[in-house]
Amino acid sequence: MKTISTLYRHLTEGVAAAMMAVVFCTFILQIFVRYAVGTPLFVSIFGTTVNASQFGWTVEFILVLWLWTIFWGNAFIVRERDHVTFDIVYNLAGPRTRTVFALFGAVVIIVALWGSIDPTYAKMKLLRIKSSATLPVKMLPIYSIYFLFLAVVGARYLWRVIDLLRHGADREMHVLPYDDFTTDEADR
Repeated sequence: MKTISTLYRHLTEGVAAAMMAVVFCTFILQIFVRYAVGTPLFVSIFGTTVNASQFGWTVEFILVLWLWTIFWGNAFIVRERDHVTFDIVYNLAGPRTRTVFALFGAVVIIVALWGSIDPTYAKMKLLRIKSSATLPVKMLPIYSIYFLFLAVVGARYLWRVIDLLRHGADREMHVLPYDDFTTDEADR
């Protein structure tokens, strides 16, 4: 199972890295076209074969890939412990109360995310017919990553509920303030 988990992590991080690399390359292309095409040196070498006005798609393409990278990363890469939490009350509570808090939070997130899939799709149905301004694609596939995000993050929190019911909240990554202090003292 550890091998599958590692392979999964590397695959999802690789996809995110590839998307960021394409964003970077498109950005460099955009800068090159903006500042090099049309200059006397460029025209003397290549003539007028490259028309800078045909590269307007780069702006929208970067925005779409950035959107995909953000939702992909949050669905598949960002871990629970990577989120900012306000856990003063949570850390002061006992193990059973922490488990109840964690279960309640996870169930609320599942209901909110999965409950929003149908209404969101109902509002986005129009995007099936609407085309992108500069890209040769309809708008719904562009925003389909959001539905994947809702489904995957909801499934991750469902797995969290199962884990909390089996093991409780004692395996949480939260650190009590006095635990952090005593660990620092022991290291000195």
